[in-house]
Amino acid sequence: MYEFIPVIMREAASIMLSAHDTHFSMISKEGQANFVTRYDVAVEDFLTEKIIEKLPDAVVIGEESDDNHTELISTRLCIIMDPIDGTTNFIHDYRYSAISVGICDRGQMVYGAVLDPYADRLYHAERGGGAYVLDYRTGKEKKLQVSDRALCDSLVGFGTSPYRRDELGKVTFETAYQLFMTCRDVRRSGSAALDLCNIATGALDVFFEYSLLPWDYAAASIIIKEAGGIISCFDGSDIKFEGTLSVIAGNKLAHRQLIESKILK
Repeated sequence: MYEFIPVIMREAASIMLSAHDTHFSMISKEGQANFVTRYDVAVEDFLTEKIIEKLPDAVVIGEESDDNHTELISTRLCIIMDPIDGTTNFIHDYRYSAISVGICDRGQMVYGAVLDPYADRLYHAERGGGAYVLDYRTGKEKKLQVSDRALCDSLVGFGTSPYRRDELGKVTFETAYQLFMTCRDVRRSGSAALDLCNIATGALDVFFEYSLLPWDYAAASIIIKEAGGIISCFDGSDIKFEGTLSVIAGNKLAHRQLIESKILK
């Protein structure tokens, strides 16, 4: 039903891949280390125009939009998008950033797609249809399944909530340290969307971040669920898409063990 979305996302990816002046096009937003480039804006504008042509009754909720109406998520068909998830990585040419587009129908995610333009790899899922990763370079597609590793054997990804580092920096790294002493190892990459997709692939077993916004996790959330995983707030309650949340995702065993461990503050 939403096969047109990855086509539009790959077209938008060409804007990212054409970037050559990311430092000079950088603008600071509210919060520490919170940046936007003209490429973020251009990608979001392109996605909005093209997807709305196909879904004219939908409401767009995007990271760079000035008039997000998240209060409409429970009553309308919404497109929740992050034009460049991992903007700081993008600015530094770290090449671990993604385009993320999710479709939320009256509060329920029905479709999600996350495109890694550098690897030319698409993670996608439709409700009830399973989760998949498509490698455009080889043309091969694989069904996704989360791992079954316990927390002690887990590779744990985390985000640092850099826009709120004064408030959350210390507790984030205290949590990461405790997990480092408990699990196999920890990883910090700079793109929540891609980290969450790596939960779906089984490469990561658990992911946490103390502060994420809907466009950071919306598309990946359905990919995780369709791959057999779980994504929730820190207390285990269901995630919503109306505002900022603390998010934990993982396979069901490691997710449960992390909540029961009381490591998360």
